[in-house]
Amino acid sequence: MVKVKICGITNLEDALAAVGAGGDGLGFVFYKKSPRYITPQKARNIIRIIPSGIIKVAVFVNAKEETIRHIAKMCRFDILQFHGDESAGFCHRFKGYKVIKAFRIKDKDSLKNLRRYPVWAFLFDSYHRNLFGGTGKAFDWRIIRKSVLPRKNIFLSGGLNPKNIKRAIKLIKPDWLDVSSSVEINPGKKDYKKVREFIKAVRDA
Repeated sequence: MVKVKICGITNLEDALAAVGAGGDGLGFVFYKKSPRYITPQKARNIIRIIPSGIIKVAVFVNAKEETIRHIAKMCRFDILQFHGDESAGFCHRFKGYKVIKAFRIKDKDSLKNLRRYPVWAFLFDSYHRNLFGGTGKAFDWRIIRKSVLPRKNIFLSGGLNPKNIKRAIKLIKPDWLDVSSSVEINPGKKDYKKVREFIKAVRDA
């Protein structure tokens, strides 16, 4: 069964709503330029309350190694997600953690360095010149369908909604669907009805 990660959690109410709707994982963004940025202290307070079985993912964009390690230890994250321009060598430094490396897909050249990354999972998101995620737009999924992907866990993100989920699952066969802006009232605040509808659509696909 495909799992669902609700990303861009900024408050406890949204976290509990996502969990209550059947979400499998929550993403917390530690990128200060993002409208979904959350402080480590606030994230830790939320994580202390949500059920232990929910996967907690820390999202970083070109952060320093010491910053990542500090937040990961402080909040007790299950997974680290690198959503910037992190090199394969940088990802290799975090051997004690499950690491997701995000690739923003513009064309087939976006995948040329994929096999260099020694990570637990790949996340495929839409390319935007100025944004690292949260675009709300889908990319051409055929780019990754036609590619011979390494045997890794696959997260699919970017413009997912109840209307295109079934096609996404059929085409890509991802392990996880990752959603953020598509289930928001405004950046950083979730729409609980949209969250429920999204997760239900995944379960029914």
